[in-house]
Amino acid sequence: MSQTAVLPDTRPQGTDRTGDDDPKMFHYVRKNKVAESAVTGSMVVALCGETFPVTRSPKPGSPVCPKCKEIFNKMPSGGGGGGE
Repeated sequence: MSQTAVLPDTRPQGTDRTGDDDPKMFHYVRKNKVAESAVTGSMVVALCGETFPVTRSPKPGSPVCPKCKEIFNKMPSGGGGGGE
């Protein structure tokens, strides 16, 4: 399985948990919101609309939400879009 590429302003983050507390799926979120959420516990919104606090970072080969991946792959390269 190949590593998932990310735009400069998005990054996959985990939500759904398995019994061993590892995320079973990662979602793409705005990169500038990751550190804020990790420190303050504030919620982030994934590209697919899922809302959650950042608690883990993905490892290469981690499973990615199919909806997030589809949306991410349709985004223009370069990560320009201002956003939130």
